[in-house]
Amino acid sequence: MALLKSVGEGGANRREDVKVIQAALNLASHEEFKLPNKIDVDGKINAITKKAIIEFQKNVVGMDKPDGRVDPAGKTSLTLQGSIKKTNTLVLDSLTAIMAHGTKSNIQKFLPLFNTLLPKYQVNTGLRIAHFLAQVGHESASFTYTEEIASGKAYEGRTDLGNTNKGDGVRFKGRGLIQLTGRDNYSLYGKYANLDLLTEPNQKVISSTPLYALDVSLWFWNQKRLSRFADKDDIRTITLRVNGGLNGFPDRKLYLSRAKYFLV
Repeated sequence: MALLKSVGEGGANRREDVKVIQAALNLASHEEFKLPNKIDVDGKINAITKKAIIEFQKNVVGMDKPDGRVDPAGKTSLTLQGSIKKTNTLVLDSLTAIMAHGTKSNIQKFLPLFNTLLPKYQVNTGLRIAHFLAQVGHESASFTYTEEIASGKAYEGRTDLGNTNKGDGVRFKGRGLIQLTGRDNYSLYGKYANLDLLTEPNQKVISSTPLYALDVSLWFWNQKRLSRFADKDDIRTITLRVNGGLNGFPDRKLYLSRAKYFLV
């Protein structure tokens, strides 16, 4: 479920859940409901958000006595989800809610890049986009990190990654929204993107340039042919192929649920 707890009057009002409802209210498309002003998707419950919930319940859900609360899997939440016009173009409100732990500045920076690059890599259906967002959301902590926090020394001498030269582990540690790791992978992507990533310090371009941080992740996605598993709604197999295990699996599922709320 996109919501873990209730939002609104008397609700738990988790920041992540509030963002989902604020964004959904902004994006709701119904002739009986129109906000006078957009709600700031900041995750903070306030009188404006509560009033909007009540108006939606009264005019769209048809509740005689609106309670101003949105419960997980409740009628208000389901009706609100159904009122969102589903497209394959991401907008700031929905991406802010999906990437619930990110800063608005980072989300604004990546938003146009997603809408340019997703079609290029045929990540072009609601389900494909939702699964891709679930993986990059977890791996980057909502676009907070584009480079592995660890030093990379653990990869030293990993010949399976092509790390044959001294210092390759640190030099070619994980970078990008889905972390590219190892000399061999840097070489392959460099050839594809016409970049010299093997000459110091060019490898850092992947983490320092948002365009390449996203592009390399979509390249990896296609190299692993992950859209076919997204089409089957198979987050487990996608996670195994991205992570090598199931690290952070519950969190990836939460990202996926939020993304589906707006896209599927």
